[in-house]
Amino acid sequence: MPTVFILMPGLLELLTIGIILIFVVTPFWMICSKAGFPGWISLGILVPIVNIVLIYFLAFAEWPVLQHLPHQDQ
Repeated sequence: MPTVFILMPGLLELLTIGIILIFVVTPFWMICSKAGFPGWISLGILVPIVNIVLIYFLAFAEWPVLQHLPHQDQ
């Protein structure tokens, strides 16, 4: 009878996931929220290729929060 191994995450894996969530997703959640975008789009930082697109989107998109500020022409 073959042996069946059940793969369950260990303490090290759960700790790694927690560190990633705290140190990667949380800052992007705050950046997206302060820019006026929904915070949930920061979860895209966890997906390869999407994370690069997200960074470029935040860099070059018109931030909704800036539309409410008065324009200062100098």
